[in-house]
Amino acid sequence: MSACRRACDVTWGLRPKVVHWLYVAIIRTSVNFASLVWWPGCQTASAKRKLSRVQRLACLGITGAMRTTATNTVEVPICLPPLDLVVQSEARSAAHRLWSLGCWSYLHPNRGHSSIFTRLQQPDPIFNMGVDVMRPAYNFEPQYRVQGRIGQQQPVLLLQSKGSSGIEMGPR
Repeated sequence: MSACRRACDVTWGLRPKVVHWLYVAIIRTSVNFASLVWWPGCQTASAKRKLSRVQRLACLGITGAMRTTATNTVEVPICLPPLDLVVQSEARSAAHRLWSLGCWSYLHPNRGHSSIFTRLQQPDPIFNMGVDVMRPAYNFEPQYRVQGRIGQQQPVLLLQSKGSSGIEMGPR
């Protein structure tokens, strides 16, 4: 974000819209990567301060506000929630997705990153709702048959699937 900050100022450089896009699409996405695993470390005061610094640089670049403006004051007009809350919500949605697919493991339900599921399951009724997710099913059996007729002057290819009469393909 520092390189982007050097490329923009109030009167010159990148437009605020571009800085907002860079922050949301690149920086915030990379911060949220694997948030399910590291979200407990995000709850400490030092981690919140570091995440707030990153977001503050983006907010100042987007709004062109003065350096002395409070971070919360700058976040509100551009609709950016605090970064630690974004990380927690990403971890929560990842936990819900894994749980709904049946991939959640309860080895240590009250420790580490597994505690997000038990912590968020009780107070939120939405978390206990079903989801419209289908597990992938792989079928490697061919549903078609290919026959070729080589004895003719022009080769003909016959594609036939189950329940169909077939389609002849050849030169026209």
